[in-house]
Amino acid sequence: MDVKPFGPGSMLWEGMGDARLMFVLGGALILQVMHPAIGAAVGEQSVYKTDPWGRLSRSITSLQTWVYGGAGAIEEGRRLREMHKDISGIDSQGRKYHALSAEPYAWVHLTAFERAVTMARYFGEPYTPEEERRVYAEILQLGAILQVPERMFPPTVEDYWAYFDDMVEHTLEDHPTAHDVLDVARSVGPPPHVPRALWKPVGLGSGRLNVFVTTGTLPPAVREKLGLAWTARDERRLRALGRTVAAVAPRLPERVRYLPIAYRARRG
Repeated sequence: MDVKPFGPGSMLWEGMGDARLMFVLGGALILQVMHPAIGAAVGEQSVYKTDPWGRLSRSITSLQTWVYGGAGAIEEGRRLREMHKDISGIDSQGRKYHALSAEPYAWVHLTAFERAVTMARYFGEPYTPEEERRVYAEILQLGAILQVPERMFPPTVEDYWAYFDDMVEHTLEDHPTAHDVLDVARSVGPPPHVPRALWKPVGLGSGRLNVFVTTGTLPPAVREKLGLAWTARDERRLRALGRTVAAVAPRLPERVRYLPIAYRARRG
């Protein structure tokens, strides 16, 4: 597969920098850390507990660079491989893990397609089958940029969903790191330079909303595996929120609708 950076006209150019992405990033992390190798690595070696805002900022910067960085996207893919090469260990059940093992490294990347489809379904216009195929082809292109082993890619959208369901059923676990991530999201402190007194009334509501949206946008089988409660009333509330976001977002100016790196790239 050719390693080509993204540009205007691609689906990811339109969608990856949309601020609505923030609604599904929490679910992406949950899906990822439910993989036993990723859950062990993140739980033991990540700073999501001690520096959650810093980790979020660095993750978003990296993610945006993949699509909007031009030639810098290729270098970012190399940097990520280099950064993860020494992350290894043994989890609490005695299983060895390494961050660059093909299956977990591919899983981190391939959750992006499920999240893109979920974002469109809840907070925008659901993809048509043709749009799903276009997005998936670009996800595979992005995988080449990130140096994900090509042999790990399901070749078609239909193969992808079979792969995804199999991973959820047979590989993902009710991992303690997933619950830790939800606990951090629920009670996270203020961002840097924001006084705690100003954050407290905002942060409590923000944390509850974050956990609500994260829980609701997870696939039902994942919620069930984690033992997360979700009612028909919860689903109606989430759908109402999604309809409001979907109606308002397209009317916002680009500087508000898009994250900063994406906005600057789109401005040319």
